[in-house]
Amino acid sequence: MFCYQCEQTAGGTGCVKMGVCGKNPETADLQDLLIYAIEGIAKYAHRAGKLGLQDRTVDRFVVEALFTTVTYVNFDTARLETLIQRSGKIIAEAQNLYKNACKKGGKTPEVLSSPADWKAPSSREQMLAEAQSISIAKRLEVLGPDVAGLQELILYGLKGVAAYADHAMILGVEDDSVYAFFHEALDFLTEPQAEDVDTLVAMTLKVGEINLKVMEMLDQANTQTYGHPEPTSVRVTPVKGKAILVSGHDLKDLYMLLQQTEGKGINVYTHGEMLPCLAYPGLKKFKHLVGNFGTAWQNQHKEFDVFPGAILMTTNCIQRPKESYKNRIFTTGLVAWPDVRHIGEDKDFSPVIQAALAAPGFTADAEEKRIMVGFGRNAVMSVADKVIEAVKAGKIRRFFLIGGCDGAKPGRNYFTCLF
Repeated sequence: MFCYQCEQTAGGTGCVKMGVCGKNPETADLQDLLIYAIEGIAKYAHRAGKLGLQDRTVDRFVVEALFTTVTYVNFDTARLETLIQRSGKIIAEAQNLYKNACKKGGKTPEVLSSPADWKAPSSREQMLAEAQSISIAKRLEVLGPDVAGLQELILYGLKGVAAYADHAMILGVEDDSVYAFFHEALDFLTEPQAEDVDTLVAMTLKVGEINLKVMEMLDQANTQTYGHPEPTSVRVTPVKGKAILVSGHDLKDLYMLLQQTEGKGINVYTHGEMLPCLAYPGLKKFKHLVGNFGTAWQNQHKEFDVFPGAILMTTNCIQRPKESYKNRIFTTGLVAWPDVRHIGEDKDFSPVIQAALAAPGFTADAEEKRIMVGFGRNAVMSVADKVIEAVKAGKIRRFFLIGGCDGAKPGRNYFTCLF
């Protein structure tokens, strides 16, 4: 294996034996092959799109496949194997889409080369063998670190955009031009022009532009579904009673869990990057969403270990579960870990609820402590005039913009040290 898609990569150069994240070589190789497969799909979808035909099944599969290979999402080799097998069917659908688009437009289809001619291997052993020939390490050897590195930078950017696009899609917000760009960029990575540094840099910047558009889509999806975040006081200490902890990013999963747990005597807590959910009117209306437990994603081993209830991982941020809580942690959506129970597309959270009821829960209220959340753009802009006046009067001297995940490495506590 070779993987260097995250900041934690071994030695700052790449994980070659085992991922720092817990990814094993088989998982890494299958993820590489899945990416290769969707590049083949994109070659057909991109050309079909230019001729006026798109297919939502193809579009969504490409986005989900990209997202499933993000760090801390899918570590389950069996699920990855299934996705690779499905890729073989999707690439055939994309090829037919392109042929139909050509027929409709009176054009002769191009004869496309690898990876458009890719066929899904029939066994995991064959998949792993094929993965060696298309690995990042091979491209680094052939293309050098600058070209291969820029290609990977584009790919990792697309993975991040796919995460936003998937969340927006789940809430009903999609855009044809965004799907078209995924296909365009993935097709680009298979073409000779993707070996030119200047052209690669230009595409990297374009990925950034599309990312802003997709972030707007996600904002629209979240706020039209659950309302604009409001400044909200959030409890960060436990309340007596049975408990479920929700981590990851998926607002809809949290909403459906809150619906299914209402009236069952179970308190629900957010964890990590789910903390902002407590400021959305459509979520905080549930009285049994009582607060946030714990801190950042990288502290989950310690925090999940002491949490006396069930744990639900939505989308990503999962680390190798400890045996002490493996029987009460669940995954759903694209996130998966081997031997961890997965809640399917029906979103029936009964197993999570049963695990919470079987666990001891918190035996007493802890001392109440609170923090403020919910200062989204709508809340800030509603008082922009007052903020400007305060800056002019010297009452506000600094602004801190914190974006993205908490860093796991030592030395990332600079915001804390400022005060």
